[in-house]
Amino acid sequence: MEDRQAVPLDKRGGEAESADSPPFAGLLEESFASKSFKRGDIIEGVIVSKRADEILVDVGGKAEAVVSARELERMSEREIADLRVGEPVLGYIVRPEDENGHIVLSLQRAEMEKDWQDAEALQASGEIIKRPVIGHNKGGLIVRVGRIRGFVPASQLSSASAASAGGAEDSPLASLVGTTLSLKVVEVDRKRNRLILSEREAVKEERKARKERLLEELREGDEVHGVISSLCSFGAFVDLGGADGLIHLSELSWSRVNDPAEVVKVGDEVKVRVLKVDRERNRIALSLKRLQPEPWSAVDKTYYVGQLVKGTITKLTDFGAFARLDDNIEGLIHISELSDERINHPRDVVKEGDEITLRVIRIDSARRRVRLSLRRAQEGYDDIDWQCGYKDESLT
Repeated sequence: MEDRQAVPLDKRGGEAESADSPPFAGLLEESFASKSFKRGDIIEGVIVSKRADEILVDVGGKAEAVVSARELERMSEREIADLRVGEPVLGYIVRPEDENGHIVLSLQRAEMEKDWQDAEALQASGEIIKRPVIGHNKGGLIVRVGRIRGFVPASQLSSASAASAGGAEDSPLASLVGTTLSLKVVEVDRKRNRLILSEREAVKEERKARKERLLEELREGDEVHGVISSLCSFGAFVDLGGADGLIHLSELSWSRVNDPAEVVKVGDEVKVRVLKVDRERNRIALSLKRLQPEPWSAVDKTYYVGQLVKGTITKLTDFGAFARLDDNIEGLIHISELSDERINHPRDVVKEGDEITLRVIRIDSARRRVRLSLRRAQEGYDDIDWQCGYKDESLT
């Protein structure tokens, strides 16, 4: 039977440490050694001592880390005052070990490194940030992202910022210094100390988000304010603060409109009514005229047969001329009512844009028709004549 080697026991009956087994202190040192620190690492610790020429930080190693006097000399009084014993702090490892066995830390470089990490996170997330402009050069604007100087190229400015840039000819961007811009991080290159931001992309994202919100919130019948952003042959577009809506030509005025410029111009502030919201096609239909009283609803109270009125010729046809009255009611002057003499075409007597005095000879509010006469508006005309049951067979 093989003899078993006796194992010495300690006083409590457990196995005693042999000379070959590592003591507890050795195990502790090994655990600290397993924390391998290297230059460039950012570590967190707790301030355990603060002196005028040195700050000691517990980083969980076998020795405390130190912030040197040289580092403290580069810090402001306020930054040093904010460092308090017992509070956590981030440090950048400048040297893993000095002659005294301490890790040498830089607090400022740690903050800078953290700012670079934050910038990379901003680029990855696409988050929009707001930053004041602190400077400029010929190529663009300078902003700060933490402690990093970021650059906004002139090509990445929004159209609004580019349009507002003014000042001296050699530095047209100077007027933007001090303004706050919405920005997106588009490039981060730590090795080249390069941080590029774009206002144009940020504005595009913000506008997209506002448009989605508007399309979700707007309801038919809502009355909203906007600014005329552009005109086209079929209507006017209105910027509602994130999304453009269209006022169709037929919704600009109760009277006939041939060109949107007759009613509105770019830059006008308008109040409009929402007619329809098409969320699938991202379209908003608006009306300007429906916030105004419908002229024909009060035509019988405004006009009467025999009344002399002022009108503006708006359109000529083979059978007569149309004239717009003061409240946008449009009436017809039949060719037979333009002159006492026989004429071949209305252009022989009037042209578009003429402002003339006319007489009301017939009102049909149900059919939205007003008949006017130029020849019967002449001074001294027999007033009995216009009451003689005039009837235009061709237009009934």
